[in-house]
Amino acid sequence: MSRRLELPITAELAGTRVNTLLKKHLGLSGTVVRRVKWLEDGILVDGIRVNTRFCPRVGQVLSVRLSDPDRRSGIVPAPGPLDIVYEDEDILVLNKTPGVSIHPGPGHFDDTICNFLLYYYDLRGIEGDAHPVHRLDRGTSGLLVVAKHPHAQEVLKGQLHTPAFRRIYLAVCRGAPYPPAGLIDAPLGPKAGSLVEQEVRPDGREARTRYETLWQGEGLALLRLELDTGRTHQIRVHLAHLGHPLVGDFLYGWEERERITRPALHSWRLAFRHPVTGQPLAFTAPLPQDMAALVPQQKGDPL
Repeated sequence: MSRRLELPITAELAGTRVNTLLKKHLGLSGTVVRRVKWLEDGILVDGIRVNTRFCPRVGQVLSVRLSDPDRRSGIVPAPGPLDIVYEDEDILVLNKTPGVSIHPGPGHFDDTICNFLLYYYDLRGIEGDAHPVHRLDRGTSGLLVVAKHPHAQEVLKGQLHTPAFRRIYLAVCRGAPYPPAGLIDAPLGPKAGSLVEQEVRPDGREARTRYETLWQGEGLALLRLELDTGRTHQIRVHLAHLGHPLVGDFLYGWEERERITRPALHSWRLAFRHPVTGQPLAFTAPLPQDMAALVPQQKGDPL
C-alpha cells in the first residue's frame, strides 16, 4: 500500500512544468523531487511516467509517489508493542513506553520503536521505512510523532523549534524551583571526559526551557515544561543546573529505584500542523503510573 498525492490540472495550471507543480502546488522539496523522479512510478500524468520538464494539459492528473519503494535504513522488523494514539496515511503519533529506545543501537538491535514500527507496517501492508520526526530519551515516556514517508518527515522537521510545533512535558523534580515559573536560558554542550553527559557551558549551543510548577509537596514538584530548543538531555540538564534534578535521574541527579526506575519525565502534549493537509493537530497522553504515584495529591488536568 503506497502513498501518493494527486493534483488535477486546471486551466490555471495547464502548461506549467511538473517540477514547478510539485514544489509550488504540492509542497514537495527539491530533495524529495530528486528522489522520486528516478522511480518507475515516481511521477505520473494520467498513469504514464513523465519527467520534471513535462507540461500537463487541462483535465490531466499529476500523481507523485511519497512512500519509500525500498527500505534504506537497514532496520530489522521485530514484533513489539506500539501504543498508537493517532494514525493516517502520512503520520503516526505514538505513546512511548519508558525504557524503550527509538532507534537501534549498541545492545538494542531489535527491540526499539523503529523495529516494532516496521513489523507493524509489514503486518498492515504499509509501504515505508522508519522516519521518526524527533527523539525521546530511552527513559522518557509519552508522545512521539513518526512520519510514514520522507516528505512528511521533512515538513514536520521544518516545524520543529517553531511555534507550529509545540512539545510540552511533565516532570517530577526534587525540591521546587524558585520562582515557580520562568525561563531557563542556559547554553548546553558536551561534558568534558564523558561520552554521554551534557552540561551548561558558555560556549555551548543556545538552549531555552520554559517551566511552570503545577504542584509541590513532600520534597518534590510537578512541573510543566516547554522546549524552545531541542538539545540532548535539555530538560534534565537544565533542571539539574537549577539544583532540582529529576527524580530518578541517575545521570544528572541520583538513582531512587524505590521511587521510580527512570528519570521522571513524560512527553505530555504535542501540537503541530499536519504535513500534507496543514490541519492543526494536538494530542495529550496522561501521566504513566510510575510518575503519577509520585504526586498523589495532584488533581485535575495540568493545562
